Amino acid sequence: MQQTITQSEPQRALLARALALFGEFRSAYLPEWRRLENCEQMYRGNHWHDIPLTDPGEPRPVTPVIQSTIENIGADLMDRIPDPVIAPESARDTDVARVVEAVIRQNHDAACYPREYRSVVHDLLVGGYAVQEIGYDTEENGGLGGAFIRHVDVRNILFDPLCTDLQEGRAVFKIKLCTRQWIEERFPQHAPFLTDDAFRASDTAEDPLLAADRKNTLLLIEYWRREYDAAEGLHRVHMALIAGNRVLSDSREIKPEGYYAHGRYPFVLTALFPRRGSCLGLGIVDMFETQQRYADKLDQIVLKNALMASHNKLLVTEASGFDTEDLRDWAKEVHRGESLSGVTWFSTPPLPPYIISYIGSLRENIKQDSGANDFSRGIGNGGITAASAIEAMQEMSNKRSRMISRQLHESFRDAVRLEIEVEREFNYFARTVNVVVDGELVERSFESAMLEREAPGGVRVPLEFYIRVRAQQEMKYSASSQNELALKMLQAGIVNPRQAAELMVFEGREQVLKELNEQQDQQQKQGGNNEEQLD
Repeated sequence: MQQTITQSEPQRALLARALALFGEFRSAYLPEWRRLENCEQMYRGNHWHDIPLTDPGEPRPVTPVIQSTIENIGADLMDRIPDPVIAPESARDTDVARVVEAVIRQNHDAACYPREYRSVVHDLLVGGYAVQEIGYDTEENGGLGGAFIRHVDVRNILFDPLCTDLQEGRAVFKIKLCTRQWIEERFPQHAPFLTDDAFRASDTAEDPLLAADRKNTLLLIEYWRREYDAAEGLHRVHMALIAGNRVLSDSREIKPEGYYAHGRYPFVLTALFPRRGSCLGLGIVDMFETQQRYADKLDQIVLKNALMASHNKLLVTEASGFDTEDLRDWAKEVHRGESLSGVTWFSTPPLPPYIISYIGSLRENIKQDSGANDFSRGIGNGGITAASAIEAMQEMSNKRSRMISRQLHESFRDAVRLEIEVEREFNYFARTVNVVVDGELVERSFESAMLEREAPGGVRVPLEFYIRVRAQQEMKYSASSQNELALKMLQAGIVNPRQAAELMVFEGREQVLKELNEQQDQQQKQGGNNEEQLD
């Protein structure tokens, strides 16, 4: 039988502090969670979700301009997936920088970072801010381990509401809903003591379409706290797992020196439109929700008018002598009455034409002001077909997307810097990666010891790197324009085929370069053999 563990006095004190602080953060975040839910509803096109339905026959039209705008901007951002370029501070560390760059890319490939990036883009545009976590997974790369950058749902993380910089916050809470069985399997010694907490199911995002039974679940809380050691002059970050009114684990007991050697919260936050007095931000929905609602309200007025116009009323007085039920029968050709002056049609007057044009202008303003106009989608008048012209048109109209892309790239650079620090601390086993040297793939071994150098006096100092971010994927027309330029330079004799292939962007580029190198080597060998035969 598994021996149970009694909570010590420090653990009980830690639990009390954590739950009290979590209760404070949660109370502050309740309006924020309502805002996020409203943004999601608007993104889905449910623009009438918070307006009571007074008349069951009342039309509720929806034209999802905001959803289309967000998807178009998101498509632009997905064409600029960040890719790290690692450069050394010293030229003698060039080979190490190449290996580190290959390791980072291997980590991102194993974690499928483009999928994480797509979720980051969604949170940023819809909710106004996005969160990424940097950590180390010992099960990656066949058990050798590897660092990761993962998306964190903004509904499942709470930062200090008193701070504009998350690194200065009193704590960070990351939460998720787990079944009781999941927790008991991983922490069997705590199973008999787990009780229902006061927060539980209401504090995590859920799918509104799934009627899941959440009774037998518990809220798993990651309690991150960052403390300053005045004696050492540095920060230490610790993490405790809490569920069912129990401290399941505390990193202070395992690593008193800190969960991560870099001493920072392992989260990077990107705010689209920053909010004063907070580290959070506002999104596209917050900026254009009012215009969207007015456009849909005007659509409702137009539809109501159309419905009323399709059911014109017939006014019949008693003095007319006509039977109203008889007049209802449109199959009859003859109706008998006394006076036609007592029969009048009451038609619904049409709406002024300017209302229709005003609805269109509202939607067009949303697209123009958000940067998701026709030009940004490559749509233009005059039959523009040249790749260079389309690229120039898109570059001029994609200022908003480029600005957001730069924000994401800046956050990605901060995340990669923390990722290198995590590899430096937790990489215990040698890993093999492929690096490109003179156009060829060469295997190199990576160990954390490579990230340090012995300084005078026998002191080991960490190697530092410059991190630059470039777009991993090129836009279609940008790549076409670059390929056209390379072909023109080849035809003019400015470059040779190998140099032209290096300038071009296409699938299988590395294989073509490898074959060109092999051909060049064979030609040099044949030339050497011919010279020997002549001698």
